Amino acid sequence: MATRGRPRTFDPDTALRRALDLFWERGYEGTSLNDLAQAMGIASASIYACFGSKEELFRQVMALYGVTSGEPPRRALREQPTARAAVHAMLRATADEITRPDTPHYCMLVLAAPTGAVENHAVRDFLADRRRGQHTAIRDRLARGVTDGDLTASPAGLDALARYYTTVVQGLSLQARDGATRAELEAVIGCAMAAWDALPAAAR
Repeated sequence: MATRGRPRTFDPDTALRRALDLFWERGYEGTSLNDLAQAMGIASASIYACFGSKEELFRQVMALYGVTSGEPPRRALREQPTARAAVHAMLRATADEITRPDTPHYCMLVLAAPTGAVENHAVRDFLADRRRGQHTAIRDRLARGVTDGDLTASPAGLDALARYYTTVVQGLSLQARDGATRAELEAVIGCAMAAWDALPAAAR
């Protein structure tokens, strides 16, 4: 059976990658549909037809970001043998990702969020949800450390510890955006890990 309509003249994967680059550079509110059409090399009508609205496109962009730049820190959490090693590796992987020479120096989860227009509240909530997921992933890895016997902390202590290291992750992004080098971020990570032994006891 013949396919109705005109065939696509662009590669959706390539177009989505270009949209990611633009949203990453300018943030959600700083990126217009016209900007996207120009960067993606397609008409606005094709964006709607293939990806939906600007908000729906952004959600797909964030999914792509999650499996590319967002994956190394999550993999570090999963694969390191102890909770401490996992958190240390996660922080280092984060610093690596946000200081790469070929991408903007910050995490999209932290700094691509809209801040002004009321109509963008759904995007703000979406990104806040994903940041809460970051905290949950860290907390789950710490809980695994308790189960494995390499970390001692109460449930409340685990939550406080997870929030502390989530805050460090997000702070690294702000520092990188403001010009901190990879070496300077490593110094911050060293301080954060030096606090490891004291934090669970304080949280208890």
